Amino acid sequence: MRRLLTALSCGVLGAGLLAGPAPVAEGAPPKWKTTVFAKVPSPGYPAYVHKQRNGRVYAGTYIAKDSTQASRVFEWTAGGMLLRSWPVPHQDLAADHGVQVANQTRDGRLILLETSRSSVMTLNPKTGKFRRIAKIPGGGVPNYATWGPQNALYVTDYSDGVIWKISRRGKVTRWFDSTALDGVEFGTTGIVYRPGRRDFLISQQTSASGGSLPSNGHLFRLTTREGGRAGALSTLWTSGPGELPDGFGIGRSGHVYIAMAGLTAQLVELSATGTELDRFPDTPFTGENGSPIPFDTPCSATFSGTKVLVANQSAVQGDASHQAVLAVEVGERGRPPYLPKKATFPLR
Repeated sequence: MRRLLTALSCGVLGAGLLAGPAPVAEGAPPKWKTTVFAKVPSPGYPAYVHKQRNGRVYAGTYIAKDSTQASRVFEWTAGGMLLRSWPVPHQDLAADHGVQVANQTRDGRLILLETSRSSVMTLNPKTGKFRRIAKIPGGGVPNYATWGPQNALYVTDYSDGVIWKISRRGKVTRWFDSTALDGVEFGTTGIVYRPGRRDFLISQQTSASGGSLPSNGHLFRLTTREGGRAGALSTLWTSGPGELPDGFGIGRSGHVYIAMAGLTAQLVELSATGTELDRFPDTPFTGENGSPIPFDTPCSATFSGTKVLVANQSAVQGDASHQAVLAVEVGERGRPPYLPKKATFPLR
């Protein structure tokens, strides 16, 4: 993503503005009001925020600019007070290294995606113990994860057009692949399973195939079939050039709130069927959101009450003062991520 963002900074087209904000209930905070939830300490560069079922908030550091620091997992209270952090063990510090707190197990362990060894790991916040569950083949870059059919974990690969399936026993299967998920250098980002519709929503930063420009991103819908097999892939929405759609959250209305990690630095609100409804801020490229910290590579939108928590990575500028978790009011509560009763990896 860093290389692509740098290339796009040389020239990118803006995206048009569509409908205005939805009405806000009387007495509710104004829609899109943005505050600073928490700063992210060194090594910085958060890429996703996970709200655990116990109310705690977690984020990992996704990019390391030197070979002296391991990535870290940070823990905050629901109000943004930093509690603890853990360095990730056994990373290859000479390689690009980072970690996403991508999900959790039913018994409260955090699911981590570690890039230097292409690993799926867990962290028990009660004991601080890390455990390696699986390795993504071929040097893949695990990016986002969701629980889905057959109590399996489904992981996007940022460097390849593949969705990997991780069984509860740690078996890795190449579950779905498509040229539509092949990006220009990098591609597939967020993934969320919708059990009521028996489908996945998948975000894609750039396109290497199809009729759109290579720098256009997408939100895809992938259906599932009986037995948990992958079905048909279709496009719900196409971004403007260079916008780099990243992580997203789904509201109770079905609306999708997706972070644009590209230079427009906005959040986009889509209907459940992919119609673009609103953008924030109104003016692209500036990142000015009314808070002390502007959007600077906003990478995700995780629901916490009626707000979405946005990881502000500052991937290109590398501005430590911008590396933070921001809270953005959207005026509705989110749908909790799918977490079946058997969403766990048995202890060995």
